[in-house]
Amino acid sequence: MRNIVVEESKFPDVEELEVEIVERKGLGHPDYICDAVAEASSRALSLYYMREFGRILHHNVDKVLLVGGQSSPRFGGGEVLQPIYIIVSGRLTTEVFREGGVSYVPFGTIIVDAVKKWLKDNFRFLNPEVDVIVDYKVGKGSTDLKSIVEAETEIPLANDTSVGLSFAPLSTLEKLVYETERTLNSRAFKYKYPMVGEDVKVMGMRRNKKITLTIAAAMISSQLADADEYLSAKEAVREEILKLADKIASGYEVEVHVNTGDVAERKIFYLTVTGTSAEHGDDGATGRGNRVNGLITPFRPMSMEATAGKNPVSHVGKIYNVIARDIAEEIYKQLSQRGVNTVYVSVLSQIGKQIDKPLVANVKIKMSKEARLSRDIKAEAENIANEKLEKITEYAMKIVKGEKELF
Repeated sequence: MRNIVVEESKFPDVEELEVEIVERKGLGHPDYICDAVAEASSRALSLYYMREFGRILHHNVDKVLLVGGQSSPRFGGGEVLQPIYIIVSGRLTTEVFREGGVSYVPFGTIIVDAVKKWLKDNFRFLNPEVDVIVDYKVGKGSTDLKSIVEAETEIPLANDTSVGLSFAPLSTLEKLVYETERTLNSRAFKYKYPMVGEDVKVMGMRRNKKITLTIAAAMISSQLADADEYLSAKEAVREEILKLADKIASGYEVEVHVNTGDVAERKIFYLTVTGTSAEHGDDGATGRGNRVNGLITPFRPMSMEATAGKNPVSHVGKIYNVIARDIAEEIYKQLSQRGVNTVYVSVLSQIGKQIDKPLVANVKIKMSKEARLSRDIKAEAENIANEKLEKITEYAMKIVKGEKELF
């Protein structure tokens, strides 16, 4: 039996609040970079462990720090003066004792290659061999944690006491903020507007039926001849997002502001050589960015766990956030027609216990004003949560294959 508790939510619907604030740190933001390279390192290690030893071994590389470099952008050109510094830190299995001797894991090479590959795949104007220094500082995992993670059990044992949390569905503002960044970093948009860099941050504020989006979009200096072209690019970003807002938030008044820190008369513009503010003093760290649904939502309950870089087999700080989101989305999908308005899911572990049997899985359901939380709806929500937890061991490979969004 699993301890699943379904109850009525006492949280107010976020769209009923007078003010709502939502943020997304995009692909090239220093915090996003740290999350992404932490996860890239974890996936590369997982694949190596499986190939060489037949299973994913203990590792957590969820402590990544990015130290910003220095650059000198100018219209028509520019150069990086001091490279970005990225250090991957954590604990992992460095060697395996087998018949015939010890097999050593080339973890340094695995990490450095994974980080550089992610940077190469996701930036058009950043050269990971020149513009970035990739370093690592890792140690062996503690004996007690290794014994938990690598225990010969059918169901993995939780290697932490932690809570995962998510919700469904997204509000109108949340959808707009998320899709704004995804649009600006899409291949189609970059093809049309190559001067817009990957470092895109979107802050959305709604007051009643008025939405204000503040977008920070790093511009590529080599792709802009002068200030006039820069200002035209800003206006293009604004107009494209207003078109997007017409589709997502048609019943709202929407304002879009781009690069509000510019001071044109003093020739201060958000110019970058590589497309990220990390090239010029902006730092980053794992876990400071988006939650598992791709957003930072201060007006909602949310987990403070970093999902990136943790092992996908037994680290509940990762797995429980992902499964909480899936449970919430599935409950809403199946029961929204019966009056379910919002679903919050929290899943709490105990270290050393089976991950499929959390200490508690709490489902909070907010019904529409015309409906009530009946016994049947509670039972169906419990069944959905139970079915997801029953298949929790399938999540490891889905995460390694990149099939689950983590940030």
